[in-house]
Amino acid sequence: MNHHVLTLACHDQVGIVHAVTGYLAAHDCNIVDSQQFGDPDAARFFMRVHFTSEYLDNTDLRIGFEATAHRFAMEWQIHDTAVKPRAMILVSKFGHCLNDLLYRGQIGALPAEICAIVSNHRDFESLANAYDVPFHYLPVSPETKAEQEKAILELVEAEHVDFVVLARYMQVLSDELCRALSGRVINIHHSFLPSFKGARPYLQAYDRGVKVIGATAHYVTADLDEGPIIEQEIARVDHSYSPARLAAVGRDVESLALSRAVHAHAEHRVLLNGSKTVVFR
Repeated sequence: MNHHVLTLACHDQVGIVHAVTGYLAAHDCNIVDSQQFGDPDAARFFMRVHFTSEYLDNTDLRIGFEATAHRFAMEWQIHDTAVKPRAMILVSKFGHCLNDLLYRGQIGALPAEICAIVSNHRDFESLANAYDVPFHYLPVSPETKAEQEKAILELVEAEHVDFVVLARYMQVLSDELCRALSGRVINIHHSFLPSFKGARPYLQAYDRGVKVIGATAHYVTADLDEGPIIEQEIARVDHSYSPARLAAVGRDVESLALSRAVHAHAEHRVLLNGSKTVVFR
């Protein structure tokens, strides 16, 4: 049996589920799991169907489904689950999220293939080598930013990268790069934003006596740290936590939130809904 995932979004109307399941049944496909959501405010309908097919491959299914998709003006995709999406990770000088993703990938806990690591520093070249993942050193300065981002896009194309992960990559992507990779870049940041902007956010949080440490994984847009949220994680803290201990807790929640977001994206569980997301569990 070949396993596939169909995702779709369209204007909410009568008959969508019937049309989708009817098409699958007519082509001898067996539904393993189906989830849907109708957003009453946006009048949008979202659906994810995991199904098996004994006779049809991904291309046949795509061609056959076009008439149904056209009827409802769907934005849709059919994915072969045997093909892991290819991910490229960008990192600077904080390696906890990178190390977590590499380990999960190595033990088979991440449904994606990490095909390249890009950094503006050489700090984690040895870590990349240890996991046998190609490392690309692309230093950047205000004068070379356009050239460096062009090299990133060339790598995306050359390595057939499906999506990019910013694992504490401490550079702001240009509007041009955000547009070129729209919906394909996942970032992680501490949830203190916008309350604690700028340098040393955990020291600012310590000075304010925070009670919760958080992290947010989101898609990257031209609006800095305001892209559609995919995943969030928190941990309780108290007055006894030093700035260093707060930062340690922050590393844990950042790694967890990012890995969950990457996992959901790689399994085609995240659908964009304007400035928000629908995340099927």
